[in-house]
Amino acid sequence: MKAYGFIEITGVVAAVDALDIMCKAANVTLSTWERKLGGRLVTIVIEGDVSAVKQAIEAGSTMAIKKPVSMGVLPNPHPEIRRIVEFSASRFKGKVTTGISDGHKMLGQDPPDFNIKEQLKQRETDNN
Repeated sequence: MKAYGFIEITGVVAAVDALDIMCKAANVTLSTWERKLGGRLVTIVIEGDVSAVKQAIEAGSTMAIKKPVSMGVLPNPHPEIRRIVEFSASRFKGKVTTGISDGHKMLGQDPPDFNIKEQLKQRETDNN
């Protein structure tokens, strides 16, 4: 039986650390990851057998450099949950899927008005 495991943690470095711990602790793989607030809040989604996901989530939550904000395991997730994770994974892996409106903002996606290059260019213009 397949399961998803979720860990939400503050900071990309802490998330990568937790992911490394989880993948080394059990036979799980990264499905996708999402970030909010410019990477200050990161959700890691792993998948594998139920027992492996439970073991990985436990290891990641207790041994990571930061304490997770939240975590959970979904054994045999509903098809709608699978669809959401697959959509996120397709964006994560650079592929586009159908079925979810482009109008929906997913985690890991910067706001449409956020463009660091334009903001830096504007700052330089303002300073001159």
